[in-house]
Amino acid sequence: MKNVLVTAGAAGIGKKIAERFADKGYNIWVCDINESTLDEVPQSWKRSLLDVSDEIKVKSLFEEITSEWGTLDTVCCNAGSAGPTSLTEEIELSDWKNCLAVNLEGAFLTSKYTIPLMKKRSAGSILFTSSTAGIYGYPNRAPYSAAKWAIIGFMKTLAMELGPFGIRANAVCPGAVEGPRMELVLAREARLKGLTRDQVYHGYASGTSMRSFIEADDIANMMVFLASDEARFVSGQVISVDGHTENPDPKI
Repeated sequence: MKNVLVTAGAAGIGKKIAERFADKGYNIWVCDINESTLDEVPQSWKRSLLDVSDEIKVKSLFEEITSEWGTLDTVCCNAGSAGPTSLTEEIELSDWKNCLAVNLEGAFLTSKYTIPLMKKRSAGSILFTSSTAGIYGYPNRAPYSAAKWAIIGFMKTLAMELGPFGIRANAVCPGAVEGPRMELVLAREARLKGLTRDQVYHGYASGTSMRSFIEADDIANMMVFLASDEARFVSGQVISVDGHTENPDPKI
């Protein structure tokens, strides 16, 4: 059986990703910062309480993975933080740093400790959850957009460094994903702009060709494909799953 680690894998997009890999027969290991959601994942999954921006704890996790499994076939660097919703000049430096720490440093640390395990077997797939905010920008969400852009640059560099070792790296860029996390984003933006939640929702949807939000299952399906042998020569790619974003800043 193959092994996969999904960061922030106990809820939302991460849990859907883990479920899809489980459907494909993978051994599942999820880590999450939320202990209550970890308690709700299937008993057959391995689980760890983890802040992905804490190097000591990330290193400890990988020591445990090495002891239990010996190797990883796929890692999904999915952990992220929405960061503040505000104009750039109003953002506190501490909020900026926290957003980048979880999104970017978490992806870096997870990759750093994954690579030696994959090099041992000259194979592997490192997958990143970026965002359409990492392609187009995202007004009122500067730290989030900056982190998601940086993840793409980091991914492309890893693809170049690791290709000779048979290791692939790719990034999936979700658009607006239905779910509790997006509802919080909609609420914050509605307050900032003096609009209703529905006005903001329809503004986002109208900025895509398909006039719709996507679902977490859509992201999970793409992740499983990119980890599969069917994608064995797909590396260094940025793949949007967003219904085709036409206007990243729709005028509501």
